[in-house]
Amino acid sequence: MANQRIWGTLDPFFESGAIVGRRVANADFLRHLLEADPFSEYHFFLDAPGQIRGLKKALKLEASEEARAKCRIFPRSELPGLLGKTSYHCFHQSDCIFLPHHVAALRNRYSKELFPITGATHSLSYAVYPAAFLHHMWTGTTARDCVVATSQTGQGVVQGFYAMLRENYGLDPTRFPAPRVELIPLGVREDMAPVGPDEREALRKEFNVGQDQVMILVFGRLHHASKMDYLAVFRALNRCFQDGLDHGKVRLAMAGWGDDEEPFLAKVQGLAKAMGLQLSVHLRPNEARKRRLFQAADIFVSPSDNPQETFGLTLLEAAASGLPVVASDYDGYKDLVRHGETGYLIPTVGPAHTEPIDIMAPLQPENRYHLLLAQQTAVEVKGLAQSLAELIADPGKRTAMGEAGRDMARAFAWPRIIDKWVELWERLWQEPIPNEDGVRQAEHPLTMPFGRIFGAYPTSTLTPEVILVWSRSGEALYRGQESPIIYQGLEGLVDVEQLKTLVFLARKPRSVGEMTEQLMEAYPDMGTDKGKFLVNWALKHDFLEQA
Repeated sequence: MANQRIWGTLDPFFESGAIVGRRVANADFLRHLLEADPFSEYHFFLDAPGQIRGLKKALKLEASEEARAKCRIFPRSELPGLLGKTSYHCFHQSDCIFLPHHVAALRNRYSKELFPITGATHSLSYAVYPAAFLHHMWTGTTARDCVVATSQTGQGVVQGFYAMLRENYGLDPTRFPAPRVELIPLGVREDMAPVGPDEREALRKEFNVGQDQVMILVFGRLHHASKMDYLAVFRALNRCFQDGLDHGKVRLAMAGWGDDEEPFLAKVQGLAKAMGLQLSVHLRPNEARKRRLFQAADIFVSPSDNPQETFGLTLLEAAASGLPVVASDYDGYKDLVRHGETGYLIPTVGPAHTEPIDIMAPLQPENRYHLLLAQQTAVEVKGLAQSLAELIADPGKRTAMGEAGRDMARAFAWPRIIDKWVELWERLWQEPIPNEDGVRQAEHPLTMPFGRIFGAYPTSTLTPEVILVWSRSGEALYRGQESPIIYQGLEGLVDVEQLKTLVFLARKPRSVGEMTEQLMEAYPDMGTDKGKFLVNWALKHDFLEQA
């Protein structure tokens, strides 16, 4: 196994629930990684039963038999032991925020080699994230630890977090290094593509699009506080109608994850009726229906104004589907639309000062402060109306922009994106670790030291000098007259044969240190931490007692 290339993670990547960009992107990433298959094995360290069941089910549906054979799922409790005896090529998290630095602490302590650790960005605008990014900055961070942003603006945000924290806390860059920040975009699936004329005509009939109508598609979370304010589209189309556009020329389709009882939907439906706009709402479409919506549409529009957005996967899917894209000049959208070539970027104006929101955000629900920020970010309705009117009136321009978008989207095909990830993991291995001893000895400053902090709770602590001897139950266990009761959750920590060896070693009084050392000699792969745990556990369950 030492010569194998093994990829590890603490995430399942395949998640159930609402079809949102993050979940779609994570599932597509793993699906295409396994399809490219650049590694000898794929190790998943999971604890939640639902995650384990979900991953197994997804792998059966999404991965080849050969790839599934290389996927191994372990209890997370086995991570320290496997780090000590397995040469990992890299560890990758589907999100860069909360776990990579904990993985780094484990790697530094247990692994023979300081392998690369990476994590990708998704939404970056939550009020708890400054504290999370502060956890990244510690002596155990190496040049092989990397946050991977999906857009240029996202890359700037992550770098901005580290710069702000360094300034606010007076952190020395040498003592508190931050991970490097690289840029790799999300990818687009190969099935997001136009269909032939006959199939497209059938799809348009399915969605009640008239023969001469232009179908405008908006796809996102159907909620007034998430990702974008849809009213900008209604205002823009109302301008078009005021300028003479025939109401029957346009059908607007709003699609995405939402609640049937959401008051926002009733409001926009009422507004559409008052405007004379033909509107259809498609709630919670699955991937197949989503794809059909894109293939039936003529124009894709997305006036994002909310900092929750970071990349803009739907824009990439629209381009791959051959649609011209009209989007706000905002966040990661800037990377995905070539203004005047694949679509139009509409100017936006944001607030210069957000201090009242900043100070209240930790005390409010996430939707509340995101709504307040978005409602101060204006998408130029006049420009949006002009761009839509131009594309509605000119089918040739729609076709030309759609073809240019398809050409651009080829660079974002998932196989190409996976190649970028494999190249990054290889390149990170080339980064030197000048102070490896210091890295390995470093303790994360925000790790909870339970033994030290709560040391006054028990009467005494089990130090190496304490003398133990087997108890009556311990002797009975060794002679096969008693069996231990091992609770669920202790799998891999309490082994019956190792326990019998331990109580045999304690047939005469011995110190904890001497007993642990002899146990390690009998089971070299056991690990010191597991040995110490077993001694404490045996004392708790009356197989050992103080002499």
